[in-house]
Amino acid sequence: MEHGNTLAFVGLAVLLLAWLVRKRQTKGRDVACNRGATGAKKSQSSPLPSVKPLSSFDWQAAEPVQFRPFKPIYHITLALQSTTPEDLIVLDRNYKDRVLLRRALIAEHAATVLGVTGSEETPDPAAPAKAAVDELYRYLMASYLPARYPTVFVQEQPAGRQSEGTGGAVLHNRVTGATFPCAPPSDPREALRILGETVEDDLFLLQQDNVASVVASSGSTTTTTATGHGSYPSAGHRLVAFLCCFPSGFDPSAKLGLLLRDIHAPVPAFDKIGPSMERFFARLNADKSVKRLNWSIQTHPNLFVPAGNHVHDGDCVAADEDVDMEKTLTRLPATRAVLFSFKTYLFPVPAIRAEGHGPALADAIDGLKRGNAPGMWVYKGGIRWGKSVAAYLRS
Repeated sequence: MEHGNTLAFVGLAVLLLAWLVRKRQTKGRDVACNRGATGAKKSQSSPLPSVKPLSSFDWQAAEPVQFRPFKPIYHITLALQSTTPEDLIVLDRNYKDRVLLRRALIAEHAATVLGVTGSEETPDPAAPAKAAVDELYRYLMASYLPARYPTVFVQEQPAGRQSEGTGGAVLHNRVTGATFPCAPPSDPREALRILGETVEDDLFLLQQDNVASVVASSGSTTTTTATGHGSYPSAGHRLVAFLCCFPSGFDPSAKLGLLLRDIHAPVPAFDKIGPSMERFFARLNADKSVKRLNWSIQTHPNLFVPAGNHVHDGDCVAADEDVDMEKTLTRLPATRAVLFSFKTYLFPVPAIRAEGHGPALADAIDGLKRGNAPGMWVYKGGIRWGKSVAAYLRS
């Protein structure tokens, strides 16, 4: 896609948070993980969320969802909205191009775009990270995708293997022609690779530390934030696996093994919402889904951007572009891992202006300097593109 100084892109990413409850947990660990969680015991025995099938869905005719989450003053808040399990994976006319791009990115940048904690050579089949990846893989490949999109994903039983049940079943993708097993492969990285060319969403799995591991790493059972906005719970959530082909200005591999608060350390004023986010994760029930919107600007149409969209102290600055994000949070009932699922949308700024939303986006750009997180103006890159993009939107 060609672009010039007046062409920027509004990108929207969908974040889905799913909570997976690991069936092999000991009773003591299970109690520790559920401390303070309303209805957590019930969620462990609840079935996976069902979805309504789109029996006549035509992916080539499906337009990308048009999100416009622009507000005149930027406040960093949880800003959660109720949603449904159907928002976990959303397909549109960009699907084929996106998953083929993801296949190429995984082949070329595997170390950057996917990873799992633990041994690289011999993943422990009982390790929490593998259990979480297996749970997610099984849910998407054997349940969610063929149920939600039967015109795209077809579950088949190879000839001669009917007696094997679901273990021998495969999922055929009518769009790409690929066929993969419904049961997760032994290597969790291979499972992530398969998911990477099956869905266009980026997937992050976090698991809650027990108190002992947090004490060992931080020296205390609670952490008071530098800005005085409360303390993080003693058992935080740590990134144990990820698939991220479309990072927007960060290297996802550098986040592996970090706690939620450390993952977001570069984000201005994150401590205003970090403790609340941790507590929300602990309370989230399997039958509830929520979403969150966010946006930013970038000066190019690239989806694979492991560096450059954000500005940090000492960085050189230049150029113009726009990005938006929608984030959805949901708890699944089987491994107690937290799944962040992001779908990224890009919208040319001229199209935003043509819709009549130019002044609203321009006000939102100026609003990055205001509110409770003024550092967002620099972090999101407003120092690079803010003046020129806002002027164009108001012209």
